[in-house]
Amino acid sequence: MIQEKPLLPYWEWFLQFDADRWGALWHFFISLFILAAVALLLGLLIGAILYGPVKGGEKVYRVVANAMREMVAFSPRRIWAIAKVAMQEALRRRVLVAVVVFVLLLLFAGWFLKTDREPAKLYFSFVLTATSFLGLFIALLLAVFSLPNDFKNKTIYTIVTKPVRAGDIILGRILGFTIVGSVLLAIMGTCSYIFVNRALSHTHTIAAQAELPESTSYDKGHSHPLLVREDGTVVAEYEHNHDHAITERGDRYVVSQPLSTMQARVPQGGKISFLNRQGAPVAKGVSVGKEWGYRSFIEGGTQAAAIWTFDDIDDSVLIDEGDEGQFLPIELVVRVFRTWKADIETPVEGIIQLKRPGSDLKTQPEFFSAKDATIDRKFFPRKLVDTNNEPIDLLDDLVNEDGQIEVVVQCLDRAQYFGFAQGDCYIHLRDASPAWNFFKAYLSIWIQMVLVIAIAVMASTILSGPIAMLFTVSFILLGFQRDFFVRVATDAQEGGGPIEALVRLVTHMNLISDFKNQNIAYKLMVFVDDVLQFAMRTLAGVLPDFGEFNTARYVAYGFNIPANQVAQQLTIGVAYVIGLAFVGYFLLRNREVAK
Repeated sequence: MIQEKPLLPYWEWFLQFDADRWGALWHFFISLFILAAVALLLGLLIGAILYGPVKGGEKVYRVVANAMREMVAFSPRRIWAIAKVAMQEALRRRVLVAVVVFVLLLLFAGWFLKTDREPAKLYFSFVLTATSFLGLFIALLLAVFSLPNDFKNKTIYTIVTKPVRAGDIILGRILGFTIVGSVLLAIMGTCSYIFVNRALSHTHTIAAQAELPESTSYDKGHSHPLLVREDGTVVAEYEHNHDHAITERGDRYVVSQPLSTMQARVPQGGKISFLNRQGAPVAKGVSVGKEWGYRSFIEGGTQAAAIWTFDDIDDSVLIDEGDEGQFLPIELVVRVFRTWKADIETPVEGIIQLKRPGSDLKTQPEFFSAKDATIDRKFFPRKLVDTNNEPIDLLDDLVNEDGQIEVVVQCLDRAQYFGFAQGDCYIHLRDASPAWNFFKAYLSIWIQMVLVIAIAVMASTILSGPIAMLFTVSFILLGFQRDFFVRVATDAQEGGGPIEALVRLVTHMNLISDFKNQNIAYKLMVFVDDVLQFAMRTLAGVLPDFGEFNTARYVAYGFNIPANQVAQQLTIGVAYVIGLAFVGYFLLRNREVAK
C-alpha cells in the first residue's frame, strides 16, 4: 500500500513548535486569528462606509460583544430542540430512500464484481467508495437547502421570535443532520460488512483418490496448491491473499472457509537504503524512466540491492508455531520492470537474506520468484545457517546491540529490475480486528460527512440554496484536489501558475520550455499569476484535505488503520466544525431576521 508521507506521532503532530514545523494546534489558532482579524477589518470598513467611522465602529463593537456573550451562554436544551426539528425535516424528505438505493446497489453489484485476483480489494473498495459518495451527497442535500427553505417559507421567523440565538440554530442544524447521517452510515456499514463477508465466502474440495492431488478444486476463479508438512498435516498454500485450513475426517479432507481474506495487518516498517551495481551505498536506486519518484529500482545480475533496516527486534516480533519453533514474518512487495519481455509468464528471480548491521554476517540466500505488485510472505526460522553453512541464531547473532536487523533483496536476472519503496518490506505483527478496522474506515467517512454538513450549513446562512450547493461542491472538489491546488499555488507544479498554464495549453507549448519573448504581455501574465497564487495559498490554508480522510485503501489492501491517524482526523474534523460554526454564526447574525 502506498503511503508517501510518514505519519507523525499524535502529540508531535498536534503540539510541535520549532523552526521546521508548527503543530496543528498552532495552525488552528493562527488561522482563527487571521480570519477574525480579516472579518473585523472588513466589518469596520463596511460600517464606516454605511454609518460613518464612529457609529460603524460602535455597531461592530456591539456585534462582537454580543457574540462573545452568546458563545458562553449557549443552551444545550435549545440546541437539542433545533436538532430534533432538523431530524424531523430530514425524515420528511425521505432520506431513508438512500438506504434502499444502497441496498439495491449491493444486490446487483455481485453480478459485475468478478475477479480471481485480490477479490477483497475489489469488494472493499466498492462498498467504501459507494458509501462515501452516497453519504456525502445525502449530507449535502439535507444541509444545504435547510436554512434557505426556512427563509423562503418564512418558518425561520417562528424560531427567532423565541429565545433562540443564532449559535443555537447553527449548532442545532449541524447536530440534527449529523445524527441522521450517522444512522444512515450505520445501516449502510452493516449492510456492506454482510455483503463483503458473503461475497468472499467460499470453500474448495479435495478429490478423493489414492494419492493426495496437487491442488484443491477450482472455485471463485482460483485453486490452492496443497502441501504436506513433516508432521503429516495438509495445508492449502497462501494464494490470492488468503489461505484455508484443512482437516482430515476419516478418508476425506475438509477445506474451511478462507482464513485471511479480511485482514488488518499491523506492519512494523524499516528504513530503506540502496547499493548500486558495484555494491556501493547510494541514496536511491536507478531510474527506469518512470516520472513518479515514490519507488526506485535495482538492476538485476549485479551487486545492486535494496536494504531495509528494522529497529526494536526481539521476541515480541516473532511468531511461535509450537513444535516448529519461532519465525520472523516478513512481507515483501516487488514491482518488476522488464527491459525485454521474452516469455511474460516466466517470473523474474531474486534472493532475500537477513544480515547483521555493521558486519558481513548474512544468512544463506533464499531464492524466490517475484510476484509483481503482490504481497509475498516470507517466514525466517530462528535457527538459521550463514553463507558458510554455519548454524546461527536470528536474535543472538543477526540482531546487533541496538536491536537492529537488515533485510537484503537482490534481483538475479540480468537486464531486469526490481522496484522498491520504503513501505514495500515490513515485519508482519499480530493482526488487528478486521471488523474494528472496517469500523474505523466508516469513521473516516463519517468525519467527511460532518465536514460537508458544517460547510453546507455555514454557506446556507447567507446564500440561496442553489448557490450554497455550488459553493459547497466547489469546496469539496478543491478539498479532494488540495495537493494539486497547493502545488499550483506554490509553483511546485510544472507549467507555472493558472494563467501561464492556460497560455501553454492554448498555444500547445510544453510544460518546461521557457518563454522566448518576455515582453509586457509576459510580465502582465506573471503579475496576474502572482496575485492568483497568493489568493490560492491563502485559500489553501483553510481548505480541508478531503483526500487525507480516505482510509478505504487501508481496508482494501488489508492493512490496519493506525489509531494515530484516526485521532488526527477526529481532531481536524472538530477544528473545522468549530471554525465553520463561528463563521456561520456571524453570517447568520448579519441577516436582518437573526438580529
